[in-house]
Amino acid sequence: MAGPLAGINIVEFAGIGPGPFCGMMLADQGANVTVLHRPGGAPDSRLALSRSRKLVEVDLKTEAGIQQARDLVKQADGLIEGFRPGVMERLGLGPEVLLKDNPKLVFGRMTGWGQYGPLAHAAGHDINYISISGALHGFGREGQKPTPPINMVGDFGGGGMMLALGMVSALLHAKTGGEGQVVDCAMTDGSAALMAMIFDFHNIGQWRDERGVNLLDTGAHFYDTYETSDGKYISLGSIEPQFYAQLRKVAGLEDDADFDSQMNPKSWKPLKEKLTALFLTKSRDQWCELMEGTDICFAPVLSLSEAKQHPHNVERETFVDVGGQLQPAPAPRYSVTKSDKPTPPA
Repeated sequence: MAGPLAGINIVEFAGIGPGPFCGMMLADQGANVTVLHRPGGAPDSRLALSRSRKLVEVDLKTEAGIQQARDLVKQADGLIEGFRPGVMERLGLGPEVLLKDNPKLVFGRMTGWGQYGPLAHAAGHDINYISISGALHGFGREGQKPTPPINMVGDFGGGGMMLALGMVSALLHAKTGGEGQVVDCAMTDGSAALMAMIFDFHNIGQWRDERGVNLLDTGAHFYDTYETSDGKYISLGSIEPQFYAQLRKVAGLEDDADFDSQMNPKSWKPLKEKLTALFLTKSRDQWCELMEGTDICFAPVLSLSEAKQHPHNVERETFVDVGGQLQPAPAPRYSVTKSDKPTPPA
């Protein structure tokens, strides 16, 4: 494999969601990732979360399988596992064993609650982890219940992506003379970290601890989505004065004095009503003709199918064909250490 992580060897214990996502991220950057899966339980070759991996069948219910796993990890730079706390230890594959076998090993652990704490051994899912971090409280409209942002914030942003960062950081430490170590990645911690700016705003009195009444949570009329005449939607993010001024100009609102009070929260609701009525007068495509590509900070809200066909995504090859499936391409991109095209697992 090419890419900035070429030459790095990772052993991934098969799982679901954030663990495989972390493995995908590392493989996309050029790491050699080997997935150990139970007999008959090979990852689905159609899935992006399975791509660019070597698959090895290992029966962890047998002594031979445990020894096979240990032998593979001895030759690895890093390990990814997403079991509940204590499972790897009961298998005889805990950090005290594997770090003794391989002192430079980076032992990546992906859980919702973390390796310790009152909830560490409880079952849970993304929706629960982002609940106690304060993140879920902020998603939704005024006067309505919290709306889960699918599983982007816990599983993938605060989980798999955070573990990938932790793995690469610990690998750098080990490669520059340090020792191996455990990376305890909890989605509760990761989703809280993703909320850093919002906690900052709240701490300095610029964010009300309520849903749907703030600058970035659909409280403001200039930062929201609007329905168009064809039942589709567009998004606005006209925060800065110059962007807001262009919105007013293109939308024919320059002479409406009500829109002068951009940053007065008391004006947001009535102005949102005006914009709601305005955007219903044209189709999404018509608004795109007027606003897309300008400094209004505007975009159409695209479906999953539509996103793959948008000209910007097509030119940048944001989606690539992997074994006949159109999947999100590796990100980010590098000017020198370009990664190979993703491939189905083998």
